[in-house]
Amino acid sequence: MVVLFPSSSIFTPPLEIKGKTLILTISLGPGQQQRRKKKKKMRTLDEQETTAVFEKIFKFVGNNLKNIIDAPSHEGTDPDNQPGRYCFRLQKNRVYYAGEALVKRATNISRDKLVSLGTQVGKITHGGKFHLTIQCLGILAANAKHKVWLKPTSEMSFLYGNHVLKGGLGRITENISAGDGVVVYSMSDVPLGFGIAAKSTTDCRKLDPNGIVVLHQADIGEYLRTEDDL
Repeated sequence: MVVLFPSSSIFTPPLEIKGKTLILTISLGPGQQQRRKKKKKMRTLDEQETTAVFEKIFKFVGNNLKNIIDAPSHEGTDPDNQPGRYCFRLQKNRVYYAGEALVKRATNISRDKLVSLGTQVGKITHGGKFHLTIQCLGILAANAKHKVWLKPTSEMSFLYGNHVLKGGLGRITENISAGDGVVVYSMSDVPLGFGIAAKSTTDCRKLDPNGIVVLHQADIGEYLRTEDDL
């Protein structure tokens, strides 16, 4: 669950985690959301967008979401010569995770010429739904709460967009529940993609070899299969 409070922060909202509850502080003044939507340029996320993005990331990293937000940025320093922070920005329908210094420099580039910024985290659909994209795999893998490892013979199947089956499962972390976000690795600890757990860790042990363990969401094979859409 996400709880939101107003604030004067202009970058990434302050975050407090209590159990499975995220308490965010969002900078939104009266009518600010409507004004932002009219501006055709890179902007901060509004309340609804911030909630959607943080809920999706939280599903994969749990309390490590705070580490993602509080991580020091190496792209520049603040006026006191301290490391900057990371923030989330929306450019067209794509959400990016970038250092404050990089964001400030990017404001000098016109919207139609700005191709990318920092690390793309996902896309927001016309209906307002947020989907994580494969570009955020590095962020998720570095902070993953739940993991599965594939046998070498099953890697190619997953990299073609297929679900993870019990017969292709090499290892799995404890305490996974159905519906949890899971990062998928090779047996040599190379992140391959991510998905949603179809079964709990306990249920996986008694599952049929053809049973689905992880529902596929994204994999690094997309860099070849859907290169033009990334």
